[in-house]
Amino acid sequence: MSDVQAHAGAAILHADLDSFYASVEQRDDPALRRRPVIVGAGVVLAASYEAKAFGVRTAMGGHQARSLCPQAIVVPPRMSAYSEASREVFKVFHDTTPLVEPLSVDEAFLDVSGLGRVSGTPVQIGAALREAVRERVGLPITVGIARTKFLAKVASREAKPDGLLLVPPDRELAFLHPLPVQHLWGVGAKTAEKLREHGVETVADVAALTESALGAMVGAAMGRQLFALSHNIDRRRVTTGVRRRSVGAQRAVGRRGNTMSDNDIDAMIINLIDRITRRMRSSGRTGRTVVLRLRFDDYSRVTRSHTMRRTTASTEEILTAARGLVAAAGPMIAERGLTLMGFSVSNVDTAGTEQLELPFDGEPDTVAVDCAVDLVRQRFGNACLTRGVLVGKDPGWEMPMLPE
Repeated sequence: MSDVQAHAGAAILHADLDSFYASVEQRDDPALRRRPVIVGAGVVLAASYEAKAFGVRTAMGGHQARSLCPQAIVVPPRMSAYSEASREVFKVFHDTTPLVEPLSVDEAFLDVSGLGRVSGTPVQIGAALREAVRERVGLPITVGIARTKFLAKVASREAKPDGLLLVPPDRELAFLHPLPVQHLWGVGAKTAEKLREHGVETVADVAALTESALGAMVGAAMGRQLFALSHNIDRRRVTTGVRRRSVGAQRAVGRRGNTMSDNDIDAMIINLIDRITRRMRSSGRTGRTVVLRLRFDDYSRVTRSHTMRRTTASTEEILTAARGLVAAAGPMIAERGLTLMGFSVSNVDTAGTEQLELPFDGEPDTVAVDCAVDLVRQRFGNACLTRGVLVGKDPGWEMPMLPE
């Protein structure tokens, strides 16, 4: 059997830009190349591999990052530059194959099955993609190639930085099983600790257990997932044209979150919900469930949610639900400290359907007010209209987003 035949089933690519924000900064400023670079001062938004070598990580507080790597060059983020770079990279993806599934602004799955006669083997296609991104956009990108989406993503992780790795179908488990259990999707620090308590440290250890045994350790749903992934069972296809099922925004505040007043926290809530609802209305969507995500000083996380009685894109209604979630989480924030807050709105209706209600109580039409504000901002810029409580406040950075 030829190499081409042996590898024919491995036709899913996971393409992932390396240290995206930091790479853009190094591309645009030659003085930063081959030097440790940190993007963001209060909280690390990105770190170059030269900085990561000293232990600097994304979402780390700026003070801790600078103590680990005092020689690092700290630069402010340039979100417009990152958005433009992302658009150019995705043009390369779509020039490679029509089957592109975006995951974020800097990574995507690509299905290149059926392109053999036109473009060559998956390895040749992956190599050509990497060369095109380097030549056309000036950025390094890593590509993992495998038969399943899960394994392609694991392969790209192992190939970083700036690499390409094929996992042949006949070598899948030999590649996967020696890896740490954290390589399985859904295994964070807490799940890894639970598994470690039972002597489970590698993917091979997981694969040696039954689904029911795993369920007893980590819960039935997670047990099913880990059992399947440890045997590389992943039947998901690369899908295109799928709109996001939620709309969200978050703000990392580092250790400063421990000293924020109630008014400062409320201003952050308002700012995040304003961003989310503005995007919902611009894309013609409504949602019903508000989800709060918090990260604490010890990097542990919690999620809380509230489902409203109807779908809406009203800033005021979603803000009320968000404030309620934060108020309920107040004791946890006070006890454990706050380093990140995020919200998302799920149960999204992509048609923008909103249940109409008769104004029995004479309440004002808040959505009409929201839409009027949106029109003014579209014409004169977002800064032309600002809530009074946000005047003089740092709004934080608005991250690049995938197109709707």
